[in-house]
Amino acid sequence: MHKMIFVNLPVADLDASRAFFASMGYEFNDNFCDGNALALILGDSMVAMLLQRDFYKTFLLGKEVVDAHVASGCIICLSGDSRDEVDAVVDKALAAGATAGDTEEHGFMYGRSFFDLDGHAWEIMWMDPAAAEVGPQAYAAQQG
Repeated sequence: MHKMIFVNLPVADLDASRAFFASMGYEFNDNFCDGNALALILGDSMVAMLLQRDFYKTFLLGKEVVDAHVASGCIICLSGDSRDEVDAVVDKALAAGATAGDTEEHGFMYGRSFFDLDGHAWEIMWMDPAAAEVGPQAYAAQQG
């Protein structure tokens, strides 16, 4: 199976994107950063490639780049180790200029979302490890 994931996202301003994510505590792999791209490290084997819109478009074979402020093609969902970590990450995003999304509370699962400077949807979530192991329906049945 696959060893890494690279999520490619179009951005309007690389400098603003770098400042936004750096203020949240994220780091970049500068070996893969240049005038067209930033390699945002999300985890040991997860990278978001933030690409200048015109450069991003070169990969689309004639398709248009979506304006994520008005349309969406995906939601980037990252797990946290606790509810507190979920809140800390999203609070940092909001302090850096993100727009708040929804909060979801399901007892065994908690998540909050935000929209970054380019309108991309991000969700940070935590799930009770017992629910993650057996799945939400089986977990709910176990809880009675």
